[in-house]
Amino acid sequence: MTHRRPPLPLLLPALLTVLGVLLPLVYLVVRAFGAEGTELREIVFRARNLELLGNTLLLTAATLLTTTLLALPLAYVAARTTLRPRWLPMLLGVLPLAIPGYVGAYALIAASGPGGTIQAWTGLNWPGPTGFWGALGVLTLFTFPYLFLNLQSALRSLDPALEDAARLLGRTRRQTFVAITLPHLRPAWLSGGLLIALHVLGDFSVVSLMRYPTFSAAIYQQYTAAYDRVYSAWLALGLLLVTGAVLWLEARLMRGLHLSRVSPGGAREPRRVSLGRAAPLAWAFLAALAGATLVVPLGTVLHWLRLDTNPYAWAGLQEALQGALGAAALAALTTTALAFPLAYIGSRAQGRLARITERAAYLGYATPPLAFALALIFFTLRLAPPLYQTFPLLIAAYTLHFVAEAVGPIRTGLTRATPRLEEAARVLGQSGAGALRRVTLPLLRPGLLVSAAFVFLSVLKELPLTLLLAPIGFETLARNVWTYTEEAQYAAAAPYALALALSGAGLTLLILRRERPRERRPKGKDRP
Repeated sequence: MTHRRPPLPLLLPALLTVLGVLLPLVYLVVRAFGAEGTELREIVFRARNLELLGNTLLLTAATLLTTTLLALPLAYVAARTTLRPRWLPMLLGVLPLAIPGYVGAYALIAASGPGGTIQAWTGLNWPGPTGFWGALGVLTLFTFPYLFLNLQSALRSLDPALEDAARLLGRTRRQTFVAITLPHLRPAWLSGGLLIALHVLGDFSVVSLMRYPTFSAAIYQQYTAAYDRVYSAWLALGLLLVTGAVLWLEARLMRGLHLSRVSPGGAREPRRVSLGRAAPLAWAFLAALAGATLVVPLGTVLHWLRLDTNPYAWAGLQEALQGALGAAALAALTTTALAFPLAYIGSRAQGRLARITERAAYLGYATPPLAFALALIFFTLRLAPPLYQTFPLLIAAYTLHFVAEAVGPIRTGLTRATPRLEEAARVLGQSGAGALRRVTLPLLRPGLLVSAAFVFLSVLKELPLTLLLAPIGFETLARNVWTYTEEAQYAAAAPYALALALSGAGLTLLILRRERPRERRPKGKDRP
């Protein structure tokens, strides 16, 4: 059922969500321009800003390149080859999502140098990662799954008739891949690359641990150490401008992109190719990837668990685990509840108001977490000081930041729940609300569960919002991993890192199981 105007009961919470996203950002602008004329010029034209901009853009571009070099061959092996078991490359491409970047950075730092895990295992004093190359390595290893999932799905859904036509015209397999397959992966690459770029722009934990100055690291330092709120507001605005430029560039590259199908019917399953002599190389690639993303991080955590650790760290593990799981569960409920009206309006309603309402909510997700937290701090201190550093404000921040992440699975479910079912219910005497409750919502249950699981996992790993907005004394796994790692207390950080990695792995596998389409398995042996 398509509405010209969004239903009022759904429009009100959607508008409140948009208002909650926009007002703090507006106040951030007001705060930034509150400086005196001389001070304002000194802040805007500070040479440090150009250095931070250059470092941020360089790291983002380099991470996009290295994640592509890692995700593309892995996606091809998973989607187009006969390598067995088939679930192995898929698992290696998804499980690193369970390990936050700061946990990966902690593990690599603790594994290297004198007394590190690598020296304990092999006797080699492996140099510790630091600076640009350290930040690039960690961000590559733990963000490439965003690109892998998009590329793997695109390779599986690409119409094989296009490649068959190229082969019939005399193109080799390599020429066909370059001329036909790669151009059709462009939308998937842009979608996954956008997520990675937003992640790198908003990350401050990895770059801080690696001592590489970027906008996000400077924002955290200015607010927490220098207490310069005007300059931190300007840095946040600079980061927002960079993020806006990335969003504009992605939209510009996607504009006018039309990819046609050759076969008029349903898509055939792409033919899988045998690796042949390249099989040992593929296995070496998978082994190296598993070692870097899973074996070294988890092995380092277990190594430090065996050492003498701070008894206070173990004593606080249960409290931190309860705090993290409780906040993640509550935020998953509130975020999914607010995402449903936005998804319903976006898929069922027409008009400019519907488009603006849905798109504006994505601004909260596109805004780097540190900038968003800073905007909320300024806004609450000015208009509602009692809310500062309270649990409701923290949950509100989680909800507003991750609501766009929950919209996607719900919108996918709404495309499958055809509006004609609601129309049939209305014909049979149901009211609009009754049809929604008795027909649409039951069909949306899988999408709602996936949305809640996505948000739960994201909140569990979230660090910037937690550090700046959490109430005094409120402990989470992420916060304690960061605190102990920053003080080089690796053994004390190990229990929290392990609990966070195991919790994230369980949720990641659950999401993968529910999201993975059921493959048709023909009888007999697989065709080559």
